Amino acid sequence: MYDVIIIGVGVSGAASARELSRYKASVCVLEKEEDVCCGTSKANSAIVHAGYDAVPGSLMAKLNVKGNEMMEQLAKDLDFPFKRIGSLVICLNEEDMPALEELYERGVKNGVRGLQIVSGEEVRAMEPNITDQVYAALYAPTAGIVCPFNLNIALAENACENGVEFKFDTEVQSIVKIDGGYELETSRGKFQAKYVVNAAGVYADKFHNMVSEKKIHITPRRGDYCLLDKTAGDHVSRTIFSLPTKYGKGVLVTPTVHGNLLVGPTAIDIENKEGTNTTREGLDEVITKAGQNVKDLPMRQVITSFAGLRAHEDGSEFIIGEVEDAEGFIDCAGIESPGLTSCPAIGEMVAGILKEKMNLEEKENFIATRKGILDPDTLTKEERAELIKKEPAYGNIICRCESITEGEIIDAIRRPLGAKSLDGVKRRTRAGMGRCQSGFCSPRTMEILARELGVSMSDITKSGGKSRLVVGTNKDRI
Repeated sequence: MYDVIIIGVGVSGAASARELSRYKASVCVLEKEEDVCCGTSKANSAIVHAGYDAVPGSLMAKLNVKGNEMMEQLAKDLDFPFKRIGSLVICLNEEDMPALEELYERGVKNGVRGLQIVSGEEVRAMEPNITDQVYAALYAPTAGIVCPFNLNIALAENACENGVEFKFDTEVQSIVKIDGGYELETSRGKFQAKYVVNAAGVYADKFHNMVSEKKIHITPRRGDYCLLDKTAGDHVSRTIFSLPTKYGKGVLVTPTVHGNLLVGPTAIDIENKEGTNTTREGLDEVITKAGQNVKDLPMRQVITSFAGLRAHEDGSEFIIGEVEDAEGFIDCAGIESPGLTSCPAIGEMVAGILKEKMNLEEKENFIATRKGILDPDTLTKEERAELIKKEPAYGNIICRCESITEGEIIDAIRRPLGAKSLDGVKRRTRAGMGRCQSGFCSPRTMEILARELGVSMSDITKSGGKSRLVVGTNKDRI
């Protein structure tokens, strides 16, 4: 029997696992997908929100601001990309100024530093491509951007290095209370734990409702996005928001940490908890609404589109804590935006609850840092030449669009919780994320995966499960 089982290894589950790994406890993470970061955490705006949007006094407000403050040091400790670029909420006319001023007041009450309302003229000076119709904007200098994949993977890798067990392709099917804890029936057998942390994203209501008479309901809220080529990456230098509505922060335009431009999302409530398909209507909405705030968007430079799901709980609030009628079952539910920003604080809160309940002692040998995959572009010519001399694989370019080498892909596969699929390599190295969207590098990456994992090319998948890419051979002789 484990001390703690965590269901789900998105950013909330991974952050909770990492914080729990500070203590003397046996912790296991169960994940239904084949890898880290396969759900909500892989498809979002990648924004570190300043914290002016959430209702003052709410858990969202508290954890947003705290998570924002923690992100910079966490990025240094765990070696993932993070930039504090600031954000602007655009107000297009004088009639909407009360709504902008309300956001400002919320931010001040929430403890957001440096907020100010700037005039349309000041906005245009800051961002030349903002619409000429801008009347004013809320400027939040503490807002930032992050790589959600690397954040999630870094948290999980560090937890693994500190002793947390991870079980992938392990779908939780039922949970029952037993003496001293819970038994979880999964697609790969039964697991028992004294405590359970429910960090299952859009499925968190399903598991909560298995153990509690007080039901919760989570609606998958689909968001469609367009990703533009790096040649469009400097169209704006800050994250540009619309004034928010009851459905969220609206369509944004933002640079990414890797130099692209991201536009989206929509906010469409659906029933299907796996409904991550884009629609023509959704993408048209993204393009139309983004153009209301930012002029001359080079939408012909879109290189891909995608959709993600937000876990919207009916109360529009994070649910974090022990379930009232299910002792030992800790909810981490309803983690929608600003969940990515809040995840360091969420992990700390979950671990704090369990530390107190279990009277946990801190480890003396906790490893607080982690080194990410080496990026040869950060080296001098001399250092790079020396690296290639020592490790020739770093001289072999596999992904031409992103200049990703064989050495980086090998590292991604051999690391703790290493990549096992094309998408696993893509999330860790960006091989396949460039202009051609893996059109050229897929076969080479598959060859490396097959070699490193000791399997056949026909066993390599795009994203685990039944997503095999090679389904047969042509020109076979009978």
